[in-house]
Amino acid sequence: MRVDLNSAFPLRPARVHEVCGAAAVSFAAIAARGTVLWIRESWLPETLHPLGLMPFLAPSRLLLARPKDQTDGLAVAEEALKDGALPFVVIEITRPLDLREGRRLQLAAKAGGATGLCLIPEGMGSNASETRWKATPSFDPHREDSTLMRWEIIKNKSGTNGAWNVRWDQETHRLHVVSPAGERPGSARPPG
Repeated sequence: MRVDLNSAFPLRPARVHEVCGAAAVSFAAIAARGTVLWIRESWLPETLHPLGLMPFLAPSRLLLARPKDQTDGLAVAEEALKDGALPFVVIEITRPLDLREGRRLQLAAKAGGATGLCLIPEGMGSNASETRWKATPSFDPHREDSTLMRWEIIKNKSGTNGAWNVRWDQETHRLHVVSPAGERPGSARPPG
């Protein structure tokens, strides 16, 4: 059975989702709806640069929070999700969430009607998350497009897993599902 991307994306509201992979930040910026609270621990050496997200998300829609550690970050995320004033909350996770922490985030998202997204290191995740995605950049030798990505649902509490090659159109601000390289109409297929 082939699952359609539209049945899984945009992310289901009033839930907390997870994403890992080298294109996780791009995934988060594309998934964001309305004003976004982005929570990133202050001790991390890299900084999120709002202008770098401009192809996906207007910097004016981005609020940055820099708590001292993950415990404080989870508290900020929980309050923001529960309040519901901001429709989308992103938190970068640096250590595994226990079931209690993950469940608290889910309950807060449900109470506030907001969508939460945890950016996690690969192989780390919470059993409480609604979906877990893996977002990786793709290279297509036939295009000069740096926005081609492969998105996979690797955990889905309410449906089937799936994988798609997607491309972000900066002019229309829309996501397009594209055929993998070599499987486009008219492309030469390897014998076999």
